[in-house]
Amino acid sequence: MNVIQGKTDCRPMETGYDASRIEMLEKRFGEMIDRKLIHGAVYCISHKGRVIAHGAIGRNNGMGIDAPMKPDTVFGIASITKTFTATAVMQLIEDGYIRLNTPVSEILPQFAEKPFDGITLWHLLTHTSGLCPDGGCFPEAAPKDSWELIEAAAEKWDGKGEFDWISAGISGGLRRLTGTEWQYCSFGFALLGEIVSRVSGMNVHDHIEEKILKPLKMTDSGFYFTPETAARGFLYREEHKNYLDKIISGEINGRDGDGSVWDRIPNTGGGIHSTVYDLIRYANAYIYGGRLEGARILGRKSVEKMSTVQLHNVPDRCWGADEPDRLYGIGFDIRHGQSFSYSDRTIMHEGAGASSLDIDLEEQLAAAWFVPFDEGAKGWSAEPLYNVQNIIWSGLI
Repeated sequence: MNVIQGKTDCRPMETGYDASRIEMLEKRFGEMIDRKLIHGAVYCISHKGRVIAHGAIGRNNGMGIDAPMKPDTVFGIASITKTFTATAVMQLIEDGYIRLNTPVSEILPQFAEKPFDGITLWHLLTHTSGLCPDGGCFPEAAPKDSWELIEAAAEKWDGKGEFDWISAGISGGLRRLTGTEWQYCSFGFALLGEIVSRVSGMNVHDHIEEKILKPLKMTDSGFYFTPETAARGFLYREEHKNYLDKIISGEINGRDGDGSVWDRIPNTGGGIHSTVYDLIRYANAYIYGGRLEGARILGRKSVEKMSTVQLHNVPDRCWGADEPDRLYGIGFDIRHGQSFSYSDRTIMHEGAGASSLDIDLEEQLAAAWFVPFDEGAKGWSAEPLYNVQNIIWSGLI
């Protein structure tokens, strides 16, 4: 299967990386495509600050159209967005406006009443707020997740005044006592986005673009498509293709919403689109203490804080897990165990659909890959994610 090569800085061996493992990576991607586990794959790997591999294989859509995946394909990074939101929060902490233990109620008055008054920014950043988690995390039908509650409230809203999406989202109460269990909660990161907006005085989408994406020269990344990035977008389905076509033609502006209540809610739990090359620039800023090529997004101590396990003996039972001690940092996952071969000083995040960003701070190895699931994945598969990580880290000499 043909592999389209992207831009690199050097050959793998120049940084002490075995190039044969890239060949194995491409071989395995081809096999997964043949088995209809994924539609295609695009990947970028850097070692010691230099891009050593960058390529694409397979189909650039989930619609059966014969169009190749390319190294500069733009795709939704889904929950990897949460790490950018956490970075924005840490920037405001560095500037002295808030602290990790700042009560949410100091910024969002809806949290001033029990049982929400004990929730802090730290709880939101570590998924331990106790708020209802994402739908599908647990088998029970109730309580409804926050998005369902917001949708129900929006249907009853008369359009007068300001729609209070926060009160609607927390109307289900707590599923667990704050701080007692890890429950994956994307709604918590929407709240963090609102907090960034209110504390900084700048819309959080603009804040992340101005304070993170632009300094790192992540020119293909953002919450809004331009005609140029839309033309390289991965086509998930017909509706998405039609949306991108309208941006490309100029019929609509990518920054315009649809006028619904959802325009009022920060898309900071999963709304950024990017390329694997841009994500590697972001990863290298973390590897080098919050700086890249003269640009500073964070201080070294903030990076250390975010990459340190924050939870101790806090269980995780999401998606059938039975983990008594969930390892999690500030906005970043820090999973260890039998599935992973990276160093203990590795931070990562998975994006639904699927993509992964893994940053090994010890080995200075970073990898980003996008592997849109096909019908064979049956919704989710570990093979294009965890197995691929093991192949990439096996190249370290």
